[in-house]
Amino acid sequence: MRPSRLHIPKHHSRPGETPDFSYLELAPAGATQRPDINTRVRDMNGLAFELVRVIDDGHTAVGPWNPHLDPPELQVGLRHMMLTRAFDDRMQRMQRAGKTSFYMRSLGEEAVAVAQGMALRPTDMLFPSYRQQGLYVVRGRPLVDLMCQLLSNTRDMCKGRQLPIMYHWRDGNIFSISGNLTTQFPQAVGWAMAAAIKGTDDIAATWIGEGSSAEADFHHAMLFASVYEAPVILNVVNNQWAISTFQGFAGGEHRSFAARGPGFGMAGLRVDGNDFLAVYAVTRWAAERARNGFGPTIIEHVTYRGAAHSTSDDPARYRPKDDYERWPLGDPVERLKNHLIDLGEWSEERHAALAKEMDEHVVASWKEAVTYGTLTEAPRLDAHLMFEDVFKEMPEHLKKQEAELRAERAEK
Repeated sequence: MRPSRLHIPKHHSRPGETPDFSYLELAPAGATQRPDINTRVRDMNGLAFELVRVIDDGHTAVGPWNPHLDPPELQVGLRHMMLTRAFDDRMQRMQRAGKTSFYMRSLGEEAVAVAQGMALRPTDMLFPSYRQQGLYVVRGRPLVDLMCQLLSNTRDMCKGRQLPIMYHWRDGNIFSISGNLTTQFPQAVGWAMAAAIKGTDDIAATWIGEGSSAEADFHHAMLFASVYEAPVILNVVNNQWAISTFQGFAGGEHRSFAARGPGFGMAGLRVDGNDFLAVYAVTRWAAERARNGFGPTIIEHVTYRGAAHSTSDDPARYRPKDDYERWPLGDPVERLKNHLIDLGEWSEERHAALAKEMDEHVVASWKEAVTYGTLTEAPRLDAHLMFEDVFKEMPEHLKKQEAELRAERAEK
């Protein structure tokens, strides 16, 4: 009899080794069928294992998932992705210079946030993770506001109470980011259930990394979404790494993350997360499915985290340095740029000019943001803000502490 054994998922390439992406199950662009939005889950289980792709190796949009966006809209998408990347680059440098305490880039994942943000309505409620800053760009939040939150200055939307990058925007229908992983999944489902009870046609969308799918909140959300057919899109951004842990440890070695959808009785789609057109198309499909009462969809975005997990992380300690350059699905910005060039609607010269414009915009925004205070320079947040926005009626012990603070500051 063969003895039992414990299986340990394998990291496919380590520092100093050649990047190995042979484990990926890919498909040619245009090869995946597009079902009607009212198709039964049992009749489209294959979509959870296939890969929706639109832009082929020749930069042409092909196949049934082609959303046929007009060139001006594609140019807007490219602009949003480039602004997101320029913002990321600048904030990374500012953290390294000691101007901010922490940052997380979305290098390589810009299409996930930007394409999905553009495919959804402004009234749809978004519950992001910490790598979807492109959603704020799409919905028009000034970069100054995001920068002020990173600086915890006098215009910090969170009033100094949140870790940098954990933005929120009530008027823009973007829920607060949480440092406790996966809490946004059941929150999004609950919001979607409430929207259905109210009789609106607004939906919720939420994002987690593939590592977070190992959290209990993931399964709670999946169960409630499927049982009550909540109008919600549940996005799993499979960027291959949960900090230093390869995606196989979250269950991606044996089956796709999208395959968990049919297991719960909901539609599951697996999409090329670096293909702007494919991400846009599957999001529109899932949104219309939800709006028309056909239930939720889980979307797995196959992408790659091009940078470190955060400014506290050194990826060179657990993966090859040149892995992102060898990622077989390419770079989302370059792919959309080349598609527009193939259409005759863009050029390298226009691209360089736009990149310069985006950099200048980010620099100007930073210069404005620091006028509201920095980590080391005034003006500073009023310390008394810590007593606000917690209790409707302040308890006596907090009233006493606030009075003590005022007395102490009066003596100085």
